[in-house]
Amino acid sequence: MSDAFGESLSITAATVDPALLDLPWSLPLEQWTSEHIAALPKGISRHIVRFANLSGYVIAVKETSADLAQREYDMLRTLQRLEVPCVEPLAVIQGRTDENGAPLETALVTRHLRFSLPYRALFSQMLRPDTATRLADALALLLVRLHVIGFFWGDVSLSNTLFRRDAGAFAAYLVDAETGKLYQGGLSKGQRENDLEVARVNIAGELMDLAAGGHVDEDLDPLVTSERIVSQYRMLWNELTGRESFSSAERWRINQRVDRLNTLGFDIEELSIRTAEHGSEVVIQPKVVDAGHHTRRLLRLTGLDAEENQARRLLNDLDQWRHAFGKGHLDEEMAAHEWVAGVFEPVIRAIPRELRGKLESAEIFHQVLEHRWFMSERQSRDVPLAEALNSYVEEILRHRRDEAALLEPVTGGLAVPTRISAGPEDWRATV
Repeated sequence: MSDAFGESLSITAATVDPALLDLPWSLPLEQWTSEHIAALPKGISRHIVRFANLSGYVIAVKETSADLAQREYDMLRTLQRLEVPCVEPLAVIQGRTDENGAPLETALVTRHLRFSLPYRALFSQMLRPDTATRLADALALLLVRLHVIGFFWGDVSLSNTLFRRDAGAFAAYLVDAETGKLYQGGLSKGQRENDLEVARVNIAGELMDLAAGGHVDEDLDPLVTSERIVSQYRMLWNELTGRESFSSAERWRINQRVDRLNTLGFDIEELSIRTAEHGSEVVIQPKVVDAGHHTRRLLRLTGLDAEENQARRLLNDLDQWRHAFGKGHLDEEMAAHEWVAGVFEPVIRAIPRELRGKLESAEIFHQVLEHRWFMSERQSRDVPLAEALNSYVEEILRHRRDEAALLEPVTGGLAVPTRISAGPEDWRATV
């Protein structure tokens, strides 16, 4: 809906938060003061962008033209309906004027994605080659998901992406859809290759910029990393859309193809299968694929919402728990309920309150399991979960920076954020 406020200011939004009216829209964004600014690390943008506190959450405000703001707002809403990982659009603020009545640029307002960071804030001192590779892999997967639904990005880069930790990997979210366009008939190979080449060039340039500033490990090769997104994209695209032929005696390969896609995190909603006229050959090609296989299964079984790799890890722990504690006779939903109540929730409740903003609950649980595995291997014994949890909190989590809320703006694109602390709190593991 669109509602007008005051003499000229208008807000276009699905639902209007009245607190939006309290922000200083009569000032250019670059003049907003610390009273309203939430100091979070920002990526590189061609526009002025500021973060602000609003009704208990953080928003990102970008100044741009009225046409571009409305177009990007509509595009982000469409991508959300298509369940593509992207920031949530909240409003378009038009009709802004300063105290002298001079017009100001239109503002696009989006909700800040909690626990997400721009690529430049994902490291404290040096960007290691393996971290850069995981960022490229995450961006390749996002690009494939966008291309599958017919979205041409036009400006693929690390700077236009936010990243959330995902069980040792990263999940990528689209931030800037200003240049994007959705094609109902799908993308041509030329359009896809154009996006891929833009990604390769932009990523190489972004990493070279970091290298020039001495912020990457000397073993990191920006060109090799940028080529990684190309090879990873081609592998994923071929697995999702490629035709596969085999003899009619090898029909088991249909299930094998489905299993491979499930492992990559995709469900197949429709397959095209045909046999040759002589009946000795079968051709299979996925027609409709849907990302989030493990995420949907975990949500269905437990009600927990997690990234794809986190969901896969939690489901693996659930399966191992069922086997270890003789719960195989229970139906899957009943076992999942017991696992959440007896394993997952006690671990999360045992995290000190002042440390819970450091990582998402699912990521904390994954890292506790990783820590337990390393402890067990190092000590050649099966370390109890409670012992591993205590060790993880004191040796690792307590020394991490918060990723739900970060202080200190990025200087020159880089910052070591300061943690917001709620104060000390006694606790003990209950698992």
